[in-house]
Amino acid sequence: MRARIYQPAKTAMQSGTAKEKGWVLEFAPASARDVDPLMGWTGSDDTQAQVKLRFDSREAAEDYARARGIEFDVAEPKVRKPLIRARGYGENFATDRRGVWTH
Repeated sequence: MRARIYQPAKTAMQSGTAKEKGWVLEFAPASARDVDPLMGWTGSDDTQAQVKLRFDSREAAEDYARARGIEFDVAEPKVRKPLIRARGYGENFATDRRGVWTH
């Protein structure tokens, strides 16, 4: 049984970084999915693929995997540079704008 430990990226629906703090341990699928010939549904008999364990830190996830004898790979998160402008959102409506405000 192999697992992957990673820090999930933020969703497209959130602009902040509040839910990027935790780490996830996710099991790799042990068998391929099969398609039902009558209905076309996709199914699998692998129940471990449905399990996602959340941890506060990377070390906690690694310790959990080591204690239970689970082989794991760690995916390093990509560091995002902060998007902070000098004057912020209010600069859009400033009376002393440097550039032309066109719409």
